[in-house]
Amino acid sequence: MTKEDVLKQYFGYSRFRPLQAEIIDTVLAGRDALVIMPTGGGKSICFQTPAMLLPGMTVVVSPLIALMQDQVRALDAVGIPAAFLNSSITYKQQEAVSEACMQGKIRLLYVSPEKLLSQGFFSFLEAVKVSLFAVDESHCISFWGHDFRPEYTQLHTLKSRFPGVPVLALTATADKLTRSDILRQLAIPDAQVFLASFDRPNLSLQVLPGRNRIKTILEFVRQRPGQPGIIYCLSRASTEDLAAKLVQDGISARHYHAGMDAAYRRATQDAFTRDQIQVMTATIAFGMGIDKPNIRWIIHYNLPGNVESYYQEIGRAGRDGLPSDTLLFYSFGDVITRRTLIADSALEPELKELQEAKLDRMRQYAEAAICRRRVLLSYFNESLDRDCGNCDVCTHPPQRFDGTILAQKALSAIARTQEQVAMGMLTDILRGSRNQQLLKLGYDQIKTFGTAREIREADWIDYLLQMLNSGLVDIAYDQGHAFRLNAASLEVLRGQRTVMLVKHEAYQTPEPRKKAEPAVELTPAQRFAAGLETRLRTLRTRLAAEWNVPAYVVFNDATLAELTAKKPLTRKQLAEISGMGQERMARLGQLLLDELREAALAEPAEGPAPAIRHRTYIQTLAAFRKGASLEEIALERKLSASTIVNHLAWLRDEGEPIRLTPLIDAGLRERILNTAKRLKMKPSDPIRPLFEALEEEIPFDQLRLALASWEEE
Repeated sequence: MTKEDVLKQYFGYSRFRPLQAEIIDTVLAGRDALVIMPTGGGKSICFQTPAMLLPGMTVVVSPLIALMQDQVRALDAVGIPAAFLNSSITYKQQEAVSEACMQGKIRLLYVSPEKLLSQGFFSFLEAVKVSLFAVDESHCISFWGHDFRPEYTQLHTLKSRFPGVPVLALTATADKLTRSDILRQLAIPDAQVFLASFDRPNLSLQVLPGRNRIKTILEFVRQRPGQPGIIYCLSRASTEDLAAKLVQDGISARHYHAGMDAAYRRATQDAFTRDQIQVMTATIAFGMGIDKPNIRWIIHYNLPGNVESYYQEIGRAGRDGLPSDTLLFYSFGDVITRRTLIADSALEPELKELQEAKLDRMRQYAEAAICRRRVLLSYFNESLDRDCGNCDVCTHPPQRFDGTILAQKALSAIARTQEQVAMGMLTDILRGSRNQQLLKLGYDQIKTFGTAREIREADWIDYLLQMLNSGLVDIAYDQGHAFRLNAASLEVLRGQRTVMLVKHEAYQTPEPRKKAEPAVELTPAQRFAAGLETRLRTLRTRLAAEWNVPAYVVFNDATLAELTAKKPLTRKQLAEISGMGQERMARLGQLLLDELREAALAEPAEGPAPAIRHRTYIQTLAAFRKGASLEEIALERKLSASTIVNHLAWLRDEGEPIRLTPLIDAGLRERILNTAKRLKMKPSDPIRPLFEALEEEIPFDQLRLALASWEEE
């Protein structure tokens, strides 16, 4: 069996994605490798495929218990024997898994790093013969990574304890420093590094100012009925409050964070993977770690601490390659909160400095006035030669205006308050607010008090943030976040420098229709496609419940879209659909064909019906299945018996279990075939010479039937 055979038989794909084949060849050759491939790029195939080709067992190290469960469930569905060992299963269940490994029944074993390094586990692995170690989420080993986990730092013992076993390190996000650290920490300095493109063109990118978040989220979710999504929040309390607000508005939502009861957390995640919950509000720190391909959108309620986390989290949307949306809220308050968290942490000064630098890069992305995808890819040392056309900057370029006068008013207020005011007080001064603290400090007496009453507070915060990020003003984070003037500030105050500001637009939602408009008339093909999709979704939901798996394990949305578009009616056609591997065909093929054929046969035979390829063959098959003879079918269908034979022969060649030999008298068949062999004919040759050689006594349909049955020998 080749790697291509494994890909088709188990996963149902006809070709590898970029770099997958090269990575698999490297592993099969016994060499170490580091793979940096974006979420949804197909990392799992890189170790799951060689696991079916190598003689021993592949051990996958992963910190995400939920992800282990999802992947094992998906592998079981396609016929790959897999299991996991972690704290979520009982001792008795662990014993059963261990026994299955010892008997050679498991090809992929997922373990947590704690389990891998537990007492006696290496001896167990030596007894079962390991052929490959795959270290998933390998950025966790690096002190410089965005999700450092101390237990990962002991994984270097893999190479010393199993020197002949290749190590495959995989991660979705790692900058150059982190990559080098992964190689060093895993003791695989000579490993070949595979760096895939970080571009996920199916993801739309949007950033909005962090105001009216709840209202915006409600509108956003309402526009996407039934589409699963995740909202990432900074705190546990935020996840709970936001989920409660969504539920109050009639949206199916739950929260998810590390402080929840473990059993309830598992049940919540399971409900989300099974599409029983539309929205999950989750903490950024804990993450989700789920292998759910049909997540259609991601919202960040708060600013992530670094680009790596942000990229990994938005990458959980659209893993099936279908269009998906991402939305990031950005506010000055989030920046302050993030900086405070870094300052108050117990990290070493060097790491604090790194965290602040990473936060600055995240902030630069959020404030970008050029194509956001270009900014995102540049962080990972990748360039895009054109604007993406799928981010808010590309679709709605920011409108700039001359904000020099506004900037001068703000800088003058900073100067007249002796550089002692922070964002809130400064906006109050400019807008002429008469709060008690402002009056107590006498700021209502300065010249710039109330000189910009017409500017909304939210807009002032945006403009001040733009000035800060353009270097026109500094901020003393260690002194109450007070603004400080600098050389650029003085240039603006003196009129030596023009300040261009961006006016941010509010999130736009479609206006409700004021009067009923006539519904757009669907074409017959569109009506058929919509009905077929509904039928297939209903079948998928039923099977998911019967098999006790998430719907995407039955088949994902990408496969659903291809089934609806191509409308396969035979086994051969169905097997060509992406995702329809051998195991899925065995378990699901006939059920899908029954549904597809029933839908096709339900369409009217005449009139403006959509063109469904090969429907006439299925009509013949339906009559044949009822036990009708060739002559009866021909009469019913108003076709010649010879045409009916052609239909049945074609269906047989397309994988339908039809035998033609019993349909013809044995003596007559022998006479026809003897003559055909004497003429040195092939079954596919023109039939006229045979008809004439038999003195034109035997009808064409019998000749065709004999020749078609000849192939069954």
